[in-house]
Formats: sequence, C-alpha cells, structure tokens
Amino acid sequence: MTRLSVNVNKIAVLRNSRGGNLPDVARAAAACLDAGAYGITVHPRPDQRHIRPADVGVLGALCAAHGVEFNIEGNGFAPARGAYPGLLALVERTRPQQCTLVPDADSQITSDHGFDLNADAARLRPLIAQLNALGARVSLFMDVDAENVGRAAELGAARIEIYTGPFAQAFANGDFGRELDACVRSAEHARRAGLEVNAGHDLDQDNLRVLHAAIPELAEVSIGHALVGDALYAGLDATVRAYLQVLAG
Repeated sequence: MTRLSVNVNKIAVLRNSRGGNLPDVARAAAACLDAGAYGITVHPRPDQRHIRPADVGVLGALCAAHGVEFNIEGNGFAPARGAYPGLLALVERTRPQQCTLVPDADSQITSDHGFDLNADAARLRPLIAQLNALGARVSLFMDVDAENVGRAAELGAARIEIYTGPFAQAFANGDFGRELDACVRSAEHARRAGLEVNAGHDLDQDNLRVLHAAIPELAEVSIGHALVGDALYAGLDATVRAYLQVLAG
C-alpha cells in the first residue's frame, strides 16, 4: 500500500505572505491527518520562506499525538543561519520517523534535481549515519538515474525519493512515456539494491494515477503544491480523500 504524506509548505507560504498565524499550518495538517493522510512532510529552508523552525516542533508534536509519520526534508549541508539551526539540529529536536535529504539551495524556487552519488557520496555517508543514529529513516532525493541510484543503500539510506518533476512536466505536455519508463527503471534498480522507493514533486491526481499504476509498490508519495491547490476548490478533507482514492485504485 502506497502511503500519502501531505507537504504543508504551501500553507506556510500563504501565512507568511500576510504575517500572523492565518492560515494555521498545524490546523491544516490536523485536517489532512483526520482525512486519512499517513503523515506530514515539511521542508524548512534557511531563508524561512515557508516552514519555520517553530513550525517543525509543533508539527512534530502533532504527528506524534496522532501516531503518524513526520518527514523532514532539507539540505543537511546548509549551515545554520539566524533562527534556522540546521537540518540536523531540527531532526535532533523533533526525532522524525523520516528525513529526506535534498540538495537544494536558496536560489532554487523549489527542489529541481537530485543527488549525484558519484560526487556526493563521501559527505553524505557520515550525515546519513548521524541521522540514522537519531532514529530517522533516511531517504535520498534522486533523479531518475538507474545507473547509480542503488548506491544510496551503500551509504546507509533506507529509501530514495524519485524526483518526479520531469515526468510531471512530460505528462502535462502529453508525451510522458520515456519519463515514466525512466521512473520505473529507477524504482526497479533501487529495489534490487534493497531500497524502498518514495516519489514526489509536481504530482497531482491525474499524473499520480498513471505513476502509481506503473509503480504500485511505491512506499510513499509526498504531495503539497497540487494538493493545496485542489483544496482551494474542494477543501482539504475532500482533497486528501480524493488522493487516497487514487492510491487505492
């Protein structure tokens, strides 16, 4: 069964655009969990453009109270800055069940590429060991590169997250066979290496249905942008249930 983790970053973007606490990120996350979501994902960044360190603590406690998974995404090599203490410190404070490492930078509007394990292995290995010691399952954000994706297991990661942005863009353009095949190959290569497979980025109800049919053994999908957009029209409860129905199909 593929589980749904809802990324609530976009709720925080809306809140931060006005100041104050509306919309309430924790209330939105609770609504998603009440609708059946398996967990909550956040991606705190050093510039605090959306999720802030204080949110991480509140949402971690919320997930613990509900007995569901908390997933913190981020760049483990980004230094502490101002109120941002660094990813490792946030994991140590909140002890999430999963930490998804992403090689993002402030200059990126959103995550747009995965790790190059040939170049990044040496510095990833000790970071993954530290995260594992804190009780976090580590997932590495990866491009659909079947040649080296299996190396994540050698570094101590338990999962990869397939970067599905190129597949989603190809799907929108109506010619997605090549990108879908690449996702399938990467998933197969990862599983042969003993890794579980997550997927995320630009997934919506339409392209998720196709991706899940091709890779039904996905462990988890993390969805935020499209889900929050859908919820503007249908509401969070109905939208989360609709995504769960896609995954059940």
